[in-house]
Amino acid sequence: MTVTDTVAVAPPRRLQWMTARITGVIDETPRVRTLALDVPDWPGHKAGQHVDVRLTAEDGYQAQRSYSLASAPGSARLELTIEMLPDGEVSSYLAGEARVGDTFEMRGPIGGYFVWSDALDGPLFLVGGGSGIVPLMAMLRQRAASASRTPATLLYSSRTLSDIIYRDELDRLAADGSDLTVVHTLTREKPAGWSGQTRRIDRAMLEQAAFPPSASPRIFICGPTSLVESVARGLRDLGHATQRIKTERFGPSGK
Repeated sequence: MTVTDTVAVAPPRRLQWMTARITGVIDETPRVRTLALDVPDWPGHKAGQHVDVRLTAEDGYQAQRSYSLASAPGSARLELTIEMLPDGEVSSYLAGEARVGDTFEMRGPIGGYFVWSDALDGPLFLVGGGSGIVPLMAMLRQRAASASRTPATLLYSSRTLSDIIYRDELDRLAADGSDLTVVHTLTREKPAGWSGQTRRIDRAMLEQAAFPPSASPRIFICGPTSLVESVARGLRDLGHATQRIKTERFGPSGK
């Protein structure tokens, strides 16, 4: 008789609602805020994951939305960056009314597909549109925190100069000598003296900014559905392997 050794596999951790207390508020742009949070039972996360946020009104009405984590794994504080959307039930509170000391319910982290760590091979190519920069910023912060020398490029599309989220921090990261290139493009207004791109991301821009397919870059794309689909298609047309391209998209429902 043959005996086969088996290894017990722990069941997936069941997500529990936790209490998050706001410890800091940063106004990133006129419509975007970052909330620093204290979550005592937080189990840790990976760069690129997200959480569910639930708000409960005095009459018992509840609203729930998902938001990407902005902070690097192991950071001293947990951060969410929220864009206020028109008529957004949750975003209007988080990005507008919330104050230090306020609390709300949160559960996570969620997601294992759209994640990056410096243990992965290949250079890193990130493409973001608007608040789609948030999970990509978690990856860049993780890269900086681990002192990774992985070559990286961020191609970031914003409406106007004032809509660029994390602008100062991105400038600092690009200047730290760690082989990070940040390419901005503005789709609505070109300020005086602007030397960056001034159109929507297209194939020519991707060909110029991206690593060559022969380098087998890890590619992460996040933003509005139309941008994500267009960029992913353009990169595939340029010869990048589909399995190296990971996407995350958001739409009007993410309020």
